[in-house]
Order: sequence, then structure tokens, then C-alpha cells
Amino acid sequence: MKTRKVPLRMCAVTRERFEKKELLRVVRNNNGEVFVDDTLKANGRGVYLKKDIDVIEKAQKGKLLDKHLEVSVGDEIYELLKTKI
Repeated sequence: MKTRKVPLRMCAVTRERFEKKELLRVVRNNNGEVFVDDTLKANGRGVYLKKDIDVIEKAQKGKLLDKHLEVSVGDEIYELLKTKI
């Protein structure tokens, strides 16, 4: 039986590749709303982050989500990400 290829996604901070289930996803939709995507399938521009508190803090300090999503991301998104680990 042929094994199925598992697609990998890149963490925006560490630049490491992981399976989707090992990452958190933040999305900006067409209306400019930013939210944490628990389904990993929501429409919009998405950014993946490794499930690690240090990675989330580094993204917050360097405003990496602001750069990737091209919109200002509030601290409440980072706090929500920290609770999802």
C-alpha cells in the first residue's frame, strides 16, 4: 500500500518545517479581522507558529505577525496563543 505524503508547513519564527497539527495558525481574513484558526482551514492569509512559548514571545517582541499579516495584531491574540499551547 502506498504511503500518503504529509504536507509540511513552516514556522514563521524558527523557519523549521512541521506537520500542521504541530503548529498554531493565525489568520487575517478579507475584512481585516485577525483570529486564531483552530481548524487550520479558515480562508484568508495565514501564518504558522510552533507550539512553544518562547516562539510566541519572540514573534510578539519582533512584531512578526504584524509583518506577515500586513495588519496590526493586538496583544490579546498573543495571549490567546499562549493559552493554546
